[in-house]
Amino acid sequence: MTATQTGAGTAREREAPARAADRDPGGRTDEELKALAEQAGRDLEEASPLEILRWAADIFGNRFCVTSSMEDAVVAHLASRAMPGVDVVFLDTGYHFPETIGTRDAVAEVMDVNVITLTPRQSVAEQDAEYGPKLHDRDPDLCCALRKVKPLEQGLSSYAAWATGLRRDESPTRANTPVVGWDEKRRKVKVSPIARWTQDDVDAYVAEHGVITNLLLMDGYPSIGCAPCTRRVAEGEDARAGRWAGRNKTECGLHG
Repeated sequence: MTATQTGAGTAREREAPARAADRDPGGRTDEELKALAEQAGRDLEEASPLEILRWAADIFGNRFCVTSSMEDAVVAHLASRAMPGVDVVFLDTGYHFPETIGTRDAVAEVMDVNVITLTPRQSVAEQDAEYGPKLHDRDPDLCCALRKVKPLEQGLSSYAAWATGLRRDESPTRANTPVVGWDEKRRKVKVSPIARWTQDDVDAYVAEHGVITNLLLMDGYPSIGCAPCTRRVAEGEDARAGRWAGRNKTECGLHG
């Protein structure tokens, strides 16, 4: 796994005055972090996304980051208001649509964030040489593990908490997502500030703040992943029906 920083956000972060990001979260144990997360999940259930992110920024400082698939930049935009210069972590699997890479580059250019791009240990060509071509067709779970899950686990190693754009209305597997919870697999606090939002709420925020969105959202792709495993969604289909279509797979492993 390698990481690169993108865009002007880096310079703005370095020039920022002392703030929450300059404070260490205090060396809490895993059990203390878990208790903190579970209590915050209860206390902040009715809080706004911005309030939730301000809580995370205040508690964790520069050991807090946002992850983004660059489907849109809503959570990154919210986090930039709560913590200017916040790290926004993006997984470049090597299989993304060009529009997704373009969204990442636009976010890095215009938003007050520090985009960090993570890449897998192997290039697509190297993975093909070891596992055979089109692993995503033969064993999508292994492909996701190699190109998403492992790089993220390594990339999050220096953080105590991370934020996602998960929403409860997206799928049955996400219906119980807490606004703040404990990521048992990674032993980190997991923040989902827009968990209670609907797609209408997201659309309203995008319109109000002029937030960058992936162009594919307007081309029949309401949920965007890697190009080989994502198709357009027909009218009346579930928004995530285009992900791993025809397979008994609904998640890549990052969130479950």
